[in-house]
Amino acid sequence: QVQLTENGGGLVQAGDSLTLSCAISGHTFGIYDMGWFRQAPGKERESVATITWGFGTTAYGDSVKGRFAISRDIGEKTVTLQMNSLKPDDTAVYYCAARAVDAREYDYWGQGTQVTVSS
Repeated sequence: QVQLTENGGGLVQAGDSLTLSCAISGHTFGIYDMGWFRQAPGKERESVATITWGFGTTAYGDSVKGRFAISRDIGEKTVTLQMNSLKPDDTAVYYCAARAVDAREYDYWGQGTQVTVSS
């Protein structure tokens, strides 16, 4: 069983930076990739960034390319989302998620952390 715990959210001003981290408890050998997702009020959940656990291959949503960076530390079992040049549109609850090797969907989700960017 995998459990995910996010932290690092908060209130920042436009243009600021913020770092989110996701701590993984449980076995990671069955994880294919990790992702950060976000959901703003009244909007659908969107994928922000993903990273494969083994090779570290990354992918980003169009709205955050060039501003956000995802990384993982296999030894520490953490996934980090570095967010730069934040905009008010980045305001959302951010979730960490893990997908198993044989899964089509993300199986494990954290509780979410609120990020609020003021203009």
